[in-house]
Amino acid sequence: MTAVNNLASLVTRNLRQSGIVVAFVAIVIFFAILNPTFLSPGNLTNIVLQYSYILILAIGMVIVIIAGHIDLSVGSVVALTGAVAAVIVIKGQQPWWVGVLAALAVGIVVGAWQGFWVAYVGIPAFIVTLAGMLLFRGLTFLVLNNVSLSPFGGEYYQIANGFFNGLLGGYGVDTFTLVIFGIGVVGYVVSQIRARRGKIAYQQSVEGLPWFILKLVAVAAVVMWFGFQLASSRGLPFVLIILAVLIIVYSIITQKTVFGRHVYAIGGNLNAALLSGVKVKKVNFWIFVNMGLLASIAGIVFSARTNGAQPGAGNMFELDAIAACFIGGAAVTGGVGRVGGAIIGGLIMAVMSNGMQLMGLDQATQQVVKGLVLLIAVAFDVWNKRRAGAAR
Repeated sequence: MTAVNNLASLVTRNLRQSGIVVAFVAIVIFFAILNPTFLSPGNLTNIVLQYSYILILAIGMVIVIIAGHIDLSVGSVVALTGAVAAVIVIKGQQPWWVGVLAALAVGIVVGAWQGFWVAYVGIPAFIVTLAGMLLFRGLTFLVLNNVSLSPFGGEYYQIANGFFNGLLGGYGVDTFTLVIFGIGVVGYVVSQIRARRGKIAYQQSVEGLPWFILKLVAVAAVVMWFGFQLASSRGLPFVLIILAVLIIVYSIITQKTVFGRHVYAIGGNLNAALLSGVKVKKVNFWIFVNMGLLASIAGIVFSARTNGAQPGAGNMFELDAIAACFIGGAAVTGGVGRVGGAIIGGLIMAVMSNGMQLMGLDQATQQVVKGLVLLIAVAFDVWNKRRAGAAR
């Protein structure tokens, strides 16, 4: 009987820790049953291309939220940086990389501007970024002179629409894509084994070996299946490479660096962070500089995807990014959250949007469903914390 109880406790604990992944899998299965084309190679490729910029924003947004802030301006920054790139590349006839560098520079300046008001003046981030949402949207209209600019064409267009394929041949399947995904799986397995050994060495609790092996096998199978689907379509999207690099880099920054630990400390307990010698103002400043940089990358990707710049671009992107973070497990009070969770939350938003579009649901219904999912996710987080507090 004791063994059964221990097994039940183990299952419950692992499911609770991986609840967002279980929810994601359930949503995918649901839409796959309703529409067999949902998991087709072409549609999976479209999901990657259409929602990559939201995932990029979610990476930066989760860091902002962990520190106890919020950024309402990222949609306007996406529009502004795309507009700057369009004016330089389309109107100015400059090389594509000049437009990219200019957009990145604008994003960094925007982040420094907002970081200054939040960190050194002491204005709450909600107010600063709300003002930024209006300010940068207005600047977008001024930069574009209230008209859209298109097309980019050429190399700039390929940033969000190009593919690596055919480099290693194959029989109807792009071998290069499979090789890259295989390398990624090997890297993941090695990192997980090293992390587990490190926890054991420091006498920290780890999941049972059967669960650990099952997790590795499941992740490897899903990743390679996804890679095969992309390889069967058009190959490896350029934008997926950009996204993968950002996920790896920011996962390391948040989990393995002093800066990352300081971000969690500020969001978890500001007074304790101050007493511990954390340079709160400096950290907060760079959090917003980083958010501006990632918003500019998202702006480049989005403008390349749409092959132009529009005054209304990026509308509501900030809400999608914030929702992705909270669905992915970030806490409304700060101090909790992970890049991986934000990515899964963003994928849930992407899968729901794509699935509902395939079902032919109108935009109003889609917004209602997204709102309910966000509310349920935050309510579950609150309930889970209360339950954990009561258990203590």
